[in-house]
Amino acid sequence: MANGLLEGKVGIIFGALDEKSIAWQTALKCHEQGAKIVLTNAPVALRMGGIQELADIIGAEVIPADATSMEDLDNLIVKSQEILGGKLDFILHSIGMSINVRKKKEYTDLNHDWMLKTFDISAISFHKVMQVAMKHDAMKDWGSIVALSYMAAQRVFPDYSEMAESKALLESFARSFGYHWGKKAKVRVNTISQSPTMTTAGSGVKGFSDFYSYSDTMSPLGNASSQACADYCVTLFSDLTRMVTMQNLLHDGGFSSMGMEPDVLELK
Repeated sequence: MANGLLEGKVGIIFGALDEKSIAWQTALKCHEQGAKIVLTNAPVALRMGGIQELADIIGAEVIPADATSMEDLDNLIVKSQEILGGKLDFILHSIGMSINVRKKKEYTDLNHDWMLKTFDISAISFHKVMQVAMKHDAMKDWGSIVALSYMAAQRVFPDYSEMAESKALLESFARSFGYHWGKKAKVRVNTISQSPTMTTAGSGVKGFSDFYSYSDTMSPLGNASSQACADYCVTLFSDLTRMVTMQNLLHDGGFSSMGMEPDVLELK
């Protein structure tokens, strides 16, 4: 339901690939709530996905940017402010990729060069985005920056591989950079620890379908959908959460608080 929560606000959304992606759904929800948006993704992802379709729906411009490239990010932040008419109210970082996971490498036998690439794309890019935005003084006072995480940052999910360490690093950046943003301009920085979600990227994890069913059964409310996560992002971009910062916010239907669920035993 549209009620103008983001009326007059502007921001950048990273990572919309297709309608399954949380970034895609978040862009739709932000637009519905009155926001004006610039969409961005890596050039290779733009060729694979249908981001222009989304851009046409919400009246957004698309700026290609490799989130690991400081030069690309510099161009993105400068051009976005030109397009949007000034400083930003919000940024969504919805980026993650592991070559080791794609190549089905076992966690105990990872290619470490690929691991470093995973960290750069999935976590260090978050620091880079914030560093470039701060350099350009691109965020309005009381703005909001959000990145998408997963509970594997705290607990073991064997097939999630080194993406678990990536998410732990991502959450640490939110806390550390959140301090500096808060002191500088009252900007808040948070991560959302989302349920397993049927995205194009998530579905590539080994055994994902079985775990999705397990998590859905284990959670009293069931798995949180991409649309529900988009709604949560909207609240974090809005003025209703102005004192929430440096937090990892669990959005998982209660999964993270469960010890044992009898219904899970019936899955066998």
